[in-house]
Amino acid sequence: MTTDRQPAGPEAAAWTSPAAAGSLDSAPVVAEGSRSFVAAWLLSLLLGFLGVDRFYLGKVGTGILKLLTAGGLGIWYVVDLVMLLAGLTRDAEDRAPYGYEGAKKTAWIVTGAFAGLALLGGIINSAIAALAMAVGQ
Repeated sequence: MTTDRQPAGPEAAAWTSPAAAGSLDSAPVVAEGSRSFVAAWLLSLLLGFLGVDRFYLGKVGTGILKLLTAGGLGIWYVVDLVMLLAGLTRDAEDRAPYGYEGAKKTAWIVTGAFAGLALLGGIINSAIAALAMAVGQ
């Protein structure tokens, strides 16, 4: 994602406009924050429905809302997790968590395995419940 809006503050010196550089190879330098992608991802995956990932990223207000709504009834939880995995999440200071490039493939694989196991567990639980009802009749 590129933007022609030049940031203010210390990041302004590191920013290069693709149009000003005359090349599409130049892109804005995204400042990395002090928060870890791996920590944010694990918190989002395991405790995201409680808003813990938002608290970690410094977004206290939306963390409280996510906590009170149980992750937006699960929708907000999934959206935040996918946005984090896609590299679109920023902290409260609008900085990307560090370590994304090195861990994104592993994070996607583990998240997919986690979702698959959760789905399999749900199917097994439903089958056991149906069997118990059939035996009980």
